[in-house]
Amino acid sequence: MEPGSSRPGQGRRKGASAGLRSGSAEGLDVSVILAAPGWRAAIKQPEALARRAAGAALREAGAEGAVTVLLADDTTVKRLNGTHRAKAKPTNVLSFPGGVPGYLGDVALALGVVQREARGAGRRVAAHFAHLVAHGALHLAGHDHLQAGEARRMERAEARVMRRLGLPNPWRGAT
Repeated sequence: MEPGSSRPGQGRRKGASAGLRSGSAEGLDVSVILAAPGWRAAIKQPEALARRAAGAALREAGAEGAVTVLLADDTTVKRLNGTHRAKAKPTNVLSFPGGVPGYLGDVALALGVVQREARGAGRRVAAHFAHLVAHGALHLAGHDHLQAGEARRMERAEARVMRRLGLPNPWRGAT
């Protein structure tokens, strides 16, 4: 979770929602809301990759429960970032803890930011996306990166998740 963030509205889990896909296994339930259709043009089967990345991260952390991943556009994430973190710009990923037993929380990603960051780093959009979903899920499981030691532990956990997904270590070659 980003410092100073809080959970958005509680209404998303109730009822059917357009673009909602769910998958569960081993005490995990990962729902994906496709709010920006551009994700499908950017990444092959983004819902499936989001479920795999979130599930791998939660298993890495030994966490169980439900998570919702929102695949949004920059405008939506900018609004969430402004409302919950008082920052008037989009960011790559936001995490909001669930606050109720069995519900770990929500992860929101901004399509444009993810694409620009991947391009800027010379990475595939799908690999960067999976890394950010895992990063957000690890926040929901209690990881953080405010202090150097905890940041290093979180980076190592992310690298293990990416290896399990068969994707490159996002920290290899990073300065």
